[in-house]
Amino acid sequence: MSDVVVFQMWRPFRENLIANHKFYVEQSKSRLLSQFGDVEGEADRYAQKWLDDHTHLFDPERHNPGDFEQQAYDESIAHYELLSEMRDTSRLSMIAAMFHEWDKQLRDWLARELLHVHTGSAVTPAIWKANISDIFDLLECLNWPVRSRTYFSSLDACRLVVNVYKHGLGNSFDELKASHPQFLKNVLGDAAEKKWAIEYADHTDLIVSDQHLEEFSTAIVDFWENVPENTFASAIKSVPGWLEKALKKA
Repeated sequence: MSDVVVFQMWRPFRENLIANHKFYVEQSKSRLLSQFGDVEGEADRYAQKWLDDHTHLFDPERHNPGDFEQQAYDESIAHYELLSEMRDTSRLSMIAAMFHEWDKQLRDWLARELLHVHTGSAVTPAIWKANISDIFDLLECLNWPVRSRTYFSSLDACRLVVNVYKHGLGNSFDELKASHPQFLKNVLGDAAEKKWAIEYADHTDLIVSDQHLEEFSTAIVDFWENVPENTFASAIKSVPGWLEKALKKA
């Protein structure tokens, strides 16, 4: 077989992928997450509004002087917790959306590039049906050791976080607990306390910060920047079994 380019990452296409990703992250932060920039202040204002709305109900014969202040404080705590939960869920939704977009863009690029050298109808469905580990296996076969890259750990952690956010308990949660416990709440204290907290954690303890969002976003950018510009047929010594099966079909 003559040495042909099987996979090509055209520079303008690469730049467009990265620019679109950065646009999504920047706009999501400015249009969505920025609304949660003063959760504590909003909770304090909620407490004051509660007092303003209920002071006229105060009856000195039935209420203690501090009853309404305490109730206003309790209301502010509940409001703070609801806002915090909404902020954390919004952040997780952002991360899930950007990860799924990356995953779809990667599969679409792989499938379209293969169509340049193989027109069989089974290849594209095989790429879309493969799990992400299978896709990484394919990339490794392209002489691109993606799993050894510095960004891979963050990219894989993002995958697990998204799976736990979407599905709850399961294999991804177990893997997250074992490999990336920093994404679970209350993992504090000494070694014994951390071990206890991790052991009894569940999917409701999933938590990500703005720093984690930046980490995942950077990993996606680094991934696209690291895609080889050209992958020649001579560099591909083998392909994963699932793809080889699809390639053999007409």
